[in-house]
Amino acid sequence: MFKRPALALAAGAALLLLAAPGVTAAPHRATELEETVTVDPTGHISADGTVTLSGTYRCTDSAGAAFISSSVSTTKASATHGTSTLIQGIGGTVAVCDGVTHRWENTSRPSPAIGPGKVSVEATVAELRFEGILPLPRIHADERHEVTLTKA
Repeated sequence: MFKRPALALAAGAALLLLAAPGVTAAPHRATELEETVTVDPTGHISADGTVTLSGTYRCTDSAGAAFISSSVSTTKASATHGTSTLIQGIGGTVAVCDGVTHRWENTSRPSPAIGPGKVSVEATVAELRFEGILPLPRIHADERHEVTLTKA
């Protein structure tokens, strides 16, 4: 099982490209170097356990549906199982890839619940771009940061 959403998207795209040799990747453009996603250093947990993450993004040249996904990774130590990492998706937001910096905010109530403290957050700006009849993921930007979750 893939632990990172961006890795899963990339692996799926690679498999589709191998299965369809006539499909080629989009050429590299200088504007891709200017695409970014950031994660605010503080996230919030409401009384009912809903987690809210936020940040900024900038993307260009979107031909398909684009979105910002985010996930939280927590690590727990167990006397019987050693160390385990739990990765949970925290919502998704539609992205506008017009070259302007925008704010994003994703909200979700993960199960099992996450408590306050430091977590690793990954945010990804991606789009589904059709190459022939196949929708292939294109990652515009991907970042991982440590975030402090606080009670709202």
